[in-house]
Amino acid sequence: MMNILFLCTGNSCRSQIAEGWARHIGGDSIVVQSAGIERHGQNPRAIAVMREAGVDITGQESISLSKEMLAAADLVVTVCGHADEHCPVLPAGVQKEHWPLDDPARATGAEAEIMDVFRASRDDIQRRVIGLLRNLGLKFE
Repeated sequence: MMNILFLCTGNSCRSQIAEGWARHIGGDSIVVQSAGIERHGQNPRAIAVMREAGVDITGQESISLSKEMLAAADLVVTVCGHADEHCPVLPAGVQKEHWPLDDPARATGAEAEIMDVFRASRDDIQRRVIGLLRNLGLKFE
């Protein structure tokens, strides 16, 4: 079974959203993890926009990357430049893909404008996850 690890700087927004979509879309056909170079806790806005889309990510944890996680992964997807630049050397056979996603947590303005940025990020990540799973030849509905 394919084990996908989404890696971000703080494992609070983008990697959490990607993990949620991959679990929701891929179901039992894959193992999904997310982690951060650091641990920042889950972002409440990321939880809220995923809930709007019918995906509950509250059971996921914001965790720091471990050697064990890397060793278990078949594919590491870095979702920000910082994580891509600071990703440790991957074990032999582990593939890597980079998604240069903007951080929705850096959005400014009124709350409605910030939430729109989070929604756009959520939708972009959903499209990317669907494309990734298709490219891997995984079956999903």
